[in-house]
Amino acid sequence: MHTIITLFIAALLAIATTSSPALAGPDHAEFVKGPFKDGPDVTKVCIGCHDKQANDFMKTTHWKWKGTPNHVKGMEKSTKEYGKANMLNAFCTSIEGGADGLVHEACGKCHAGYGWTRTNFDFSDKSKMDCLICHAQKGNYQRASTGCSVDMKSMEKGVMNLEQAAQSVGVPTRKNCGYCHFFGGGADAVKSPGIDSLMEKTDKKHDVHMGSKASGGQDMSCQSCHKTSDHKISGASSMMAHYEGHVRCEDCHSGAKAPHQKSKNGHILNRHAASVACQSCHIPTFSRGQATKMAWYWSDTGKNLTSEEQFDKETFEKRKGTFKWDMNVTPVYAWYNGSIERYMKGQVIKDPSKPVFMTKPAGSIKDKGAKIYPYKLFQGDQPMDSTFKYLNVFQQYKSLWLDFNWDKALIEGAKGAELPYGGKYQFVKTVSYLSASHEVAPKEDVVQCGECHLGGTRMDWKTLGYNGDPMALGGRFKSSQKK
Repeated sequence: MHTIITLFIAALLAIATTSSPALAGPDHAEFVKGPFKDGPDVTKVCIGCHDKQANDFMKTTHWKWKGTPNHVKGMEKSTKEYGKANMLNAFCTSIEGGADGLVHEACGKCHAGYGWTRTNFDFSDKSKMDCLICHAQKGNYQRASTGCSVDMKSMEKGVMNLEQAAQSVGVPTRKNCGYCHFFGGGADAVKSPGIDSLMEKTDKKHDVHMGSKASGGQDMSCQSCHKTSDHKISGASSMMAHYEGHVRCEDCHSGAKAPHQKSKNGHILNRHAASVACQSCHIPTFSRGQATKMAWYWSDTGKNLTSEEQFDKETFEKRKGTFKWDMNVTPVYAWYNGSIERYMKGQVIKDPSKPVFMTKPAGSIKDKGAKIYPYKLFQGDQPMDSTFKYLNVFQQYKSLWLDFNWDKALIEGAKGAELPYGGKYQFVKTVSYLSASHEVAPKEDVVQCGECHLGGTRMDWKTLGYNGDPMALGGRFKSSQKK
């Protein structure tokens, strides 16, 4: 028996070190036996063999939903942890709303654990981990829409087979990652540009990396780029304070695989690489398959407005406000040096008449370590406390979404966020820069020179800090461009 277990663990370690989507894990049917009454029942079996992996996972941001703010300009040395657990965003805004963080009950559907329905969740209890959300390949594994648990209704109806899900565990697929990431912001294609359910099965035209082999694509897994070690997944989100490793195109496209080797203008293109990120040319537009949300105005919540459709998406929902949608969107461009500037909870807003930047890249034309990257510019509005001049945390779930009472929602939201509500509020405009790094186009569809230069309007050179078109005036390191 000891030999069997040793071989089994060795096999698991082998698959853990690869990112190949084609490599199947060992058949767990011999080792995992049901029946199981709920998710934690399965987890107990998992950690019986994978205790180290469980301990590793407890240290990650996917488990804690926070980490040291190594991505935020000026906060890199802070030891306090920040993340989705205690920050605000411009979508559903915060998970802290309500007494003892009642909103966790709804937002926790995408937490890789069971039972985080209130603030005082025990993150040291490894039996609360949800291994299946990332590793189940069969059994139609689902989580309940509220309550941070397995979807028991699906089990009762026979739609989901928990034992089959447990026995099918393997290397995470795009479907596993997409269970949460495709639906960020509350629905498909809402939040992150180019990350939606169409990426689960797509073609080369849509994305050269994830497109099927049959279409000429690479059919890569998420882990092919987002390298993983001890359950820590690399990737620096343009919205998050912490990252566990940057992902760069050069990680693969360098040395013998350096780009533009066969291009007749390769030397010119390679000169761009000092100032222009690969994505700026190779992602000409984002959300090419379906529309993404471009604006969200909470101030219209509770009003009786008529909803229209944009790209088969509703533009108004009484409990959430007004939206704007778009697809095949040309990005906006900004300098990024590896850090972001981020609105932090409780931060005083000096001039409420100006937009509040929820998140934007740090860097400028004078920063030699910065490059021009493409972004989705997301706009909207959120309530600001008129007394304390910071963005309010409000309770949407089981409050605003039911009675549309802003004062009540703000009073209740303050209880969870531990930010006093001064009794009056006003709406302020918010802006978020969301990085466009997916939907890499085939080489024949990349941005052409004339789209940026010689009268092209894709790049706003003045906003980027140039005196004008660098093709005419020289690059940022030329004297004619220096300010």
